Amino acid sequence: MTEPSRGGGAPDEGAGDGAGGAAEAPAGRRVPRLLRRASGLLRWTSLRLRLVVVFALVALTAAVSASGIAYWLNRNTVLDRTQNAVLNDFRKSLEDSTRSLPLRPRCSELQDAARQMAAGPQNYAVLLIGVDREGKDCAATTDKNLLTLKNVPASLRSAVEQVRPVDESNRYSHHLYWQRKELGDAPYLVAGAKVIGGGPTGYMIKSLAAERQDLNSLAWSLGIATALALVGSALLAQAAATTVLRPVQRLGHAARQLGEGRLDTRLRVTGTDELADLSRTFNRTAERLQQRVEELSGREAASRRFVADMSHELRTPLTAITAVSEVLEEEADSLDPMIAPAVQLVVSETRRLNDLVENLMEVTRFDAGTARLVLDDVDVADQVTACIDARAWLDAVDLDADRGIVARLDPRRLDVILANLIGNALKHGGSPVRVSVRTEEGRGADAGAGEPAGAGEDGGGAAGAEGAPVDAAAGPGEETADEGRAGGGELVIRVRDHGPGIPEEVLPHVFDRFYKASASRPRSEGSGLGLSIALENAHIHGGEITAANHPEGGAVFTLRLPMDASPLTDGGGRDGGRGGAAGEGSEGGR
Repeated sequence: MTEPSRGGGAPDEGAGDGAGGAAEAPAGRRVPRLLRRASGLLRWTSLRLRLVVVFALVALTAAVSASGIAYWLNRNTVLDRTQNAVLNDFRKSLEDSTRSLPLRPRCSELQDAARQMAAGPQNYAVLLIGVDREGKDCAATTDKNLLTLKNVPASLRSAVEQVRPVDESNRYSHHLYWQRKELGDAPYLVAGAKVIGGGPTGYMIKSLAAERQDLNSLAWSLGIATALALVGSALLAQAAATTVLRPVQRLGHAARQLGEGRLDTRLRVTGTDELADLSRTFNRTAERLQQRVEELSGREAASRRFVADMSHELRTPLTAITAVSEVLEEEADSLDPMIAPAVQLVVSETRRLNDLVENLMEVTRFDAGTARLVLDDVDVADQVTACIDARAWLDAVDLDADRGIVARLDPRRLDVILANLIGNALKHGGSPVRVSVRTEEGRGADAGAGEPAGAGEDGGGAAGAEGAPVDAAAGPGEETADEGRAGGGELVIRVRDHGPGIPEEVLPHVFDRFYKASASRPRSEGSGLGLSIALENAHIHGGEITAANHPEGGAVFTLRLPMDASPLTDGGGRDGGRGGAAGEGSEGGR
C-alpha cells in the first residue's frame, strides 16, 4: 500500500472575507481626526499631565505591540506543534491500520480500524469511509456526535478526493489536507487523506480546547504585563515630570519675583544639565538687569537732582533779574523809544524764564514722588470763576457750571489744572472758550478716554493752532486711578475752544513733555510743561485728562476727578508733586 502524502491545508472556513474593509474605511478616517482633537485638548492641560499621558501612550503602544507579537508567535508555535504532531500521528495510524485491510473491507473491519486509530496518544476521533464487498458505501466513526461526513467541510472533502497528476514534482496522486474550524464554541482541527492504491478515505477531528486555554492564559498574562507597564510608565512619567517641572516652577517663581521688582532674585544651580544651564542664564540675566537698572536709577536720580539744583540755583539770580525787570517795566514810558522794545523783550523773557524754572521744580517734585494732596471742600463753580477772574479771562471764557457742586479736592492743584487747560485753549485755540462742569455717577477714570469727541455738551479734546507747537506730559502717574474713586461719583470738566483742532498724529503726544507739533516753530510763549503738569495733578487726585477734536470744530479737554479724593490720602495713595504750583502762563504751547 502506497504511503499517503501530506499536502497543504484546505481553506479555513473561519477566515473572514474582504467585505469588512469597506465598512472600516470611515473609521480609519475618523482615527486621525480624533487624535488631532485629543492633541488639541492636551495643549490646554498642564505640562505634568501631558508628560504622563505621553509616557503612558508610548508605554501602552510598546507594550501592546510587544504583547501582540509575542502572542502571535506563541500562538503559531503552539498550534503548529500540536497540528504537526496530530497530522503525523494520523498519517502513520492511517497507513498502519489500513495496511492489513482487504481492498473491500467489511464495515466491522473498518470500525475496528477506526477504533485502533483513535486509541492513539493524540486522542482524536476517526471516520473511515470505504466500499464493502457488496459494493455498498460504509462509514465507520468513533464518535457519531462529533465526526460524521456532514461535519467534514465540503472544501476539505473535495480537496481529499482530488486526484493530482503524478510527475517529477508530485510523487503522489492524493495528499493529506487539514483545516481548523469552530464547532459550537470550541476550536477543532479536521484532517483527511485517501489511501493511495485503493483503500478507504480517512478523516480525523482533534479538539484544540487545551491549546486555546493555554493561549488565553498567555493573553491574560500579556494583558497583565501591559497594565503593569502602563502603571510603571505613569509612575516614571510622574517622577520625570517632577524632576523636570520643579526647576521650571522655581524659574517661573523667580521670574515673577523679578517682574515685581525684586532684582536680587537668584536661582540655586545644581547639576550640569540643560535646566542647570537655563538657571545659570537666568541668574546672569537677572544680575545684568539689576546692574542696568541700578545704573539707570542712578542716572535718573542724578538727573532729577541736577534739574532740582539747577532750578534752585536759578531762583536767586532770577529774583534779582525779576526785580530789575519790574523796575524797567515801570520806567518803560520814560525810556528812549529805541530802547523800550528791548526792555519789553527782557521783561517778557524774564517772566517766561521764571515760569520755566517754577515748572521744572514742579516736574522734579512729581518725578521724585514727593507730592501730597492738601484736601478741602471746594465749590467747583466758585473755583473755576476765581481761576478765570484772577487771570482776567472773564471776557474770553463762557462758563456753564451749576452752583452747589462741592468736591473734596486740592484747590491749589485744581487751580493749576484749570489755568493750564483754559490758558492753553485761549492761546492756541479759537474764541470763544467754553468751560462746562458736570457730575457723573459710576464712571471710571478711563471713561473719558474712549468717548467720542462730541460726547455730552462739549465733546473732548485739546486744541491747537495750525502748525503751533504742542507740549504736554504723561508723567509717571500712568496707572489708572480707580482706587481714588469715592461713592459720590466723579467730577467732569470740559474745556472747549473753537480753533482748528489738533492734527490726528499729534493727539497721542499732546501730554508729552516739551513736545512740539511743528519742528519749524520750536518756540512758544509757554514753558512747554503746562499740559504735563496738569495731567500729573489730575493723576494725583486719581483722575485723568483726555484730548479729542470736536465734530463741529475746535478741540476739547475732558478732566475727570473723583468727587472725594480722601481715600488717596487716607490710604497712602498715589504720590505726586507738592511744592510750588504752575500758575498762569505755565500752560504748554501748542
